[in-house]
Amino acid sequence: MTVVGFVSLIVGVVALVHYYLWRRLIRATTAEGRTRRVLTWILAGLAVLVPVTLVGSRSEWGHFLAWPGFFWIAVMFYLAVFLVLLEIPRALALLVLRRSERRRTRAALTAPPPEPVSLPEPVSVSEPVPEPVSVSGDAATGDAPSRGATRLSVEDPPAALAAPAPPAAGPGDGAGSPAGAGPEAIGRRLFIARTAAAVAGVGALATVGNGVRTALGDPVIESVRVALPKLDPRLSGLRFAVVSDIHLGPLTGTAHAERIVRMVNSLEADVVAIVGDLVDGTVAQLGTVARPLRGLESRYGTYFVTGNHEYYTANGPGEWIEELRHLGVRPLQNERVEIAHGGAVLDLAGVNDVAGGPAGDGPDFERALGGRDRSRSTVLLAHQPVQAHQAAAHGVDLQLSGHTHGGQMVPFNLVVPLQQPVVSGLGEVDGTQVYVTRGAGFWGPPVRVGAPPEITLLELRGEGA
Repeated sequence: MTVVGFVSLIVGVVALVHYYLWRRLIRATTAEGRTRRVLTWILAGLAVLVPVTLVGSRSEWGHFLAWPGFFWIAVMFYLAVFLVLLEIPRALALLVLRRSERRRTRAALTAPPPEPVSLPEPVSVSEPVPEPVSVSGDAATGDAPSRGATRLSVEDPPAALAAPAPPAAGPGDGAGSPAGAGPEAIGRRLFIARTAAAVAGVGALATVGNGVRTALGDPVIESVRVALPKLDPRLSGLRFAVVSDIHLGPLTGTAHAERIVRMVNSLEADVVAIVGDLVDGTVAQLGTVARPLRGLESRYGTYFVTGNHEYYTANGPGEWIEELRHLGVRPLQNERVEIAHGGAVLDLAGVNDVAGGPAGDGPDFERALGGRDRSRSTVLLAHQPVQAHQAAAHGVDLQLSGHTHGGQMVPFNLVVPLQQPVVSGLGEVDGTQVYVTRGAGFWGPPVRVGAPPEITLLELRGEGA
């Protein structure tokens, strides 16, 4: 896929997700008017922020976008997840509401018509009106005055019997409701929509908040024993501190590197293995952040292989290879070294990441593993678990990898197996054992859900030991 095609795909997916959020969080919960317009523009701005963050966070001008941009990406994702999960209960609630409306409608149609209201007949009132009286001189004529009649009619019904005016629609009435629905039904639909939106919002924010705390907290220490059938008994007990996907970048600082160095050193390992994705920037941007790596301690040294993110930096992995040498870290670029321990020898090899292939700097298994003594056990450092297929073809006993982050955010752990044979922990590929660490950092959103960061203390054991 071309870069243009990939960017178009990302923009399309982001637009689709935000349209779904708009329908469920804004259109279904608000009435037409200013509030809906303001919320729509805010959501549109957040939608634009996503691709801008993904593209610009690697540049210096885009670093200030990293925190709000990646945080919104996580919230957006979990809002969509919770809303999708709520679609079924939401649909069931609406189904119950519709059936209730139908029952009320049928009951109204089958009920006997109401008794007509009898209004009083118009009332006529005749009242005598005195005629003009003629007076002569000082005496009255004495004639009785004749009386006329005035007719008053009451023809209008009493005001109390007039039909009441229909109630005015309130804010939000009619949002997502069918034409002709009464105010009561509209109110119930609005309640369902707002309840679903509130549950999704609270769930997403709680999940992301806890995920941020996990991602920025101390990595857990995983202790693993791996039995290798060919391992020389004298090598039994050799210990590796395995760390990967540290991802020094715009959201991490020197404290992140210092903490990892401190925790690795506390393990007192024989070998330290950094299996790729160390940085997300250039030496000029992150050189000072990586400087604490100089303090890594082990009996037989610290070794490094490239990950895909080293090839995504502006200047490529070359400058980091040299920088790491200055920091006392030994890069293994399609090569191997011998680890002598207790009078026995272990072959430790490393291959470049597959992302270096287009630049002519990809993995070369023959160069790294060819011509060795196959009676000796071999441990291979390779960033991606998928490289184990080639490792197995070259007789590797154990491959140490990272890359997957253990999925980083549930439910991505269910998607990783589509590309990688092992998501996390110890597995086997074509007869070769593969250990995949979840990594000590994060990429993208500073969030880890269901996949806490880790540093692994891996101990080699002989068969039956």
